[in-house]
Amino acid sequence: MSPERASGTEQRVGASSTPIGRVGRLAGMPAAPGLHVIASVGGRLFETHPAAVVVPVVNGREEFLLLESPRRPGWWEPVNGAIERGETLLEAALREVREEAGHELRVRPLGVVHASTFAYDAQVTHMISVTYLMASADGDARPGDDMRGSRVRWAAPDEIESQSLRLLPPLDHAWLRQRTLELFRLWVPAPDAPLQLDLAPSGWNKHEHAH
Repeated sequence: MSPERASGTEQRVGASSTPIGRVGRLAGMPAAPGLHVIASVGGRLFETHPAAVVVPVVNGREEFLLLESPRRPGWWEPVNGAIERGETLLEAALREVREEAGHELRVRPLGVVHASTFAYDAQVTHMISVTYLMASADGDARPGDDMRGSRVRWAAPDEIESQSLRLLPPLDHAWLRQRTLELFRLWVPAPDAPLQLDLAPSGWNKHEHAH
């Protein structure tokens, strides 16, 4: 993923030597140099952060879909990428599956396994990462445009360990792979849940709009 694809409807605020502080300061207060914020209808400012989705796709044999990283040959990763402007988490996760695993693979979204903050590089030091689990429903995984030329494989947890597969974060952590499988077993038999509700055009905070 590239930093320029980072998430958020962004508005660059004028430079100032006074930091804006935490979320929730009112519009009109000075902002830190280069800070990106968005303002609500009522004038409340929210600092924005780049964000990405990591999308473990698991099949009925409890194997993880892995693609060889085009930037790091010999290293494997799940579907992943930056959340684009105006996308919901679910939309971003499904788009990344299409772009990296191809249009033939059909998946069933199951839900969020984990969320954390990580340093992408020396410039993007606080990036939000959301691990969004999908079940493989049908079709074959074929590297899409974003992963063209990459190898693809399915690997069970014992294969990952026994073959010492080199995984990129965050699935290099055994506890996260285990948690992913535990939730897969819990959620697959359950009825589909409304994982993403429609976004109301006026938003949910009508009380703020009234002032």
